[in-house]
Amino acid sequence: MKHTYLALAAASVFSLASLVSVTHAEGQSTQPSLSPTASQDPWGPLKHVHAGVLDVAYAEMGPAHGPVVILLHGWPYDIHSFVDVAPALAAKGYRVLVPYTRGYGDTRFLSDSTMRNGEPAAVARDVVDFMDALQIKHAVLGGFDWGARSADIVATLWPERVKALVTVSGYLIGGQESGDTPLPPKAELQWWYQFYFATERGRLGYDKNRHDFARLIWQLASPKWNFDDATFERSAAALNNPDQVAIAIHNYRWRLDLAKGEAKYEPLEKRLAQLPPITVPTIALEGDANGAPHPQPEAYAKKFTGKYQFRLVTGGIGHNLPEEAPQAFTQAVIDADHL
Repeated sequence: MKHTYLALAAASVFSLASLVSVTHAEGQSTQPSLSPTASQDPWGPLKHVHAGVLDVAYAEMGPAHGPVVILLHGWPYDIHSFVDVAPALAAKGYRVLVPYTRGYGDTRFLSDSTMRNGEPAAVARDVVDFMDALQIKHAVLGGFDWGARSADIVATLWPERVKALVTVSGYLIGGQESGDTPLPPKAELQWWYQFYFATERGRLGYDKNRHDFARLIWQLASPKWNFDDATFERSAAALNNPDQVAIAIHNYRWRLDLAKGEAKYEPLEKRLAQLPPITVPTIALEGDANGAPHPQPEAYAKKFTGKYQFRLVTGGIGHNLPEEAPQAFTQAVIDADHL
């Protein structure tokens, strides 16, 4: 989840009327999403590719030579956040790729000696390495939570690789300096898990209870989403990755400057700390019931200097927007591709 809105807190507030706002009603959004008992998992056997420091496990759907869409999940979720989005896009002729992020599912590090690094630049660089390994020159990127941050970073540092962008909660780029700024008490309370992870007790607690921990985060982040047990379990399995705890803990400690990154990413992190604009065509989405910490859309609107739209998705939609409102997310990808 995002801590980047700290860097935007001091920005001038712009009127929401200056944004292109589109509302999508998802109907019975508070009903449970389709579970494996009601709808078969569409992925089939996962594929693997060596990309950078990883053996990336990923799902692929759609025609092999269709325009490419890469969908990026967040924490503590997995590729099943796109279980309805991916087949819908594939039916429209897109080649849809949904990789497991480092520390999730069947994605593994190629070497035991590689640092289990969760800093934003490293996770985003994985996306570029993944594209390189599959010889993909450019793609539409879509994501939420960690995935939205990675997509934002790729669009900023490697804009030639991004045809268009769909990002839940908008502009999520920042640096360690962002974590130095204290928030009002109520805002700090939302980040309880980040402070928990800063301690050894928190690391041990997450390792021991990551299943229950993830369920709690889902409930807090999407308070109106009545997901069923089967829906949760199929995603929670991805957290059994042997590197999950190390990656998650390092990510949140890095944000508070309690853990160091790798020297090779320092130039990238310095560029990101300047909060550079995103120039590629973008549609930003936000759920009307997002219970996770997130920036307000008027605070980041001017960070997008290319073609841009903001869409508020209504109907009790929380943080896991692609799974809670798949029609809205799918349409945003299609529309962004044609901005």
